[in-house]
Amino acid sequence: MSAFLSELQVELVSDATNSGRGTWRLIAPLVYQSDVAKQTFTVPKGSLTDFASVPRVMIAFLLTGDTAHEASALHDWLYGSHVVPRGVADAVLREAALVSGVPAWRAFLLWAGVRIGGGGSHWNGPATS
Repeated sequence: MSAFLSELQVELVSDATNSGRGTWRLIAPLVYQSDVAKQTFTVPKGSLTDFASVPRVMIAFLLTGDTAHEASALHDWLYGSHVVPRGVADAVLREAALVSGVPAWRAFLLWAGVRIGGGGSHWNGPATS
């Protein structure tokens, strides 16, 4: 069964970066067991995240911003480490958002947003599914 096996613990690195979203550093590993990916991921201590990179367009932010922090930190690491293909990383985001209590409609919007806007400069890995 999918689950976060540890709690998200972060510290603010800078609040003036990423269009006001800030940059955060994990101060302890974040461990997640994924049924979708059929593996356990450990986001290492020291990894950086801006959580969900939701554009500051009013409606987009109101619907999906400032939510699913654990899932977003995991997704940022998956995109940076390329331990799974992009499509799997995006599916894990949706799964992890649901596991952390995000409503299904919001988890779907997060997933759709990364499928539409997560390629290009955000994904530079070897696999692009």
